[in-house]
Amino acid sequence: MIEDMRNDLKIAPSLLSANFANLEKDLDQINRSEADWLHLDVMDGVFVPNISFGFPVLKAVAAISKKPLDMHLMIVNPDKFISQIRDLGTMMMNVHYEACPHLHRVIQQIKEAGMKAAVTLNPATPVAMLSDIIQDLDMVLLMSVNPGFGGQEFIPHTLNKIRELRELRARSGSNALIEIDGGVNLQTAPLLSEAGADVLVAGSAVFKAPDMIEVIHQLKNA
Repeated sequence: MIEDMRNDLKIAPSLLSANFANLEKDLDQINRSEADWLHLDVMDGVFVPNISFGFPVLKAVAAISKKPLDMHLMIVNPDKFISQIRDLGTMMMNVHYEACPHLHRVIQQIKEAGMKAAVTLNPATPVAMLSDIIQDLDMVLLMSVNPGFGGQEFIPHTLNKIRELRELRARSGSNALIEIDGGVNLQTAPLLSEAGADVLVAGSAVFKAPDMIEVIHQLKNA
């Protein structure tokens, strides 16, 4: 249950920052770490100005990963790929509010496919836009950088958005987790945890660290 999932701070390393020349080695370290999920950013070069990995890579990663897959689709028309995302064994399918004119329908399709459903808000999209859908969500992801590239600086206003989202969640009776993606590191993680985040997506802070397993441990205890 989502209520059970909110008991402690979860860490989801973002594969976008991994060393793709040594992907299996990096995934082995994630598997042996305290990481809770593996976060995968799927980009199409249309919704965001970058292209990441397609289904051949995703299938290879899914076969190796021992962590639940947190699939973040930064693409137009994400509903076209629900069955393929499900077939990877995905735990959470995450679509952008800005990319889904028929968001309620997409959320229902994700759930009917047997996955948990999440919605992402870009930095300039107000939390209030979710007031009519949050009760149907398992998670909300707040982008704390502009989506498309790793290694960007954290947007401080995200802390206020977390508090606003917590208030909306309480008013609506929702159990949706609050996930943060962008600029998460050992300095920002305590601030995000204190503000009320449930899940932190960490890319460069994990994969560029000399000791990935130790950094994940430190983030878990932020």
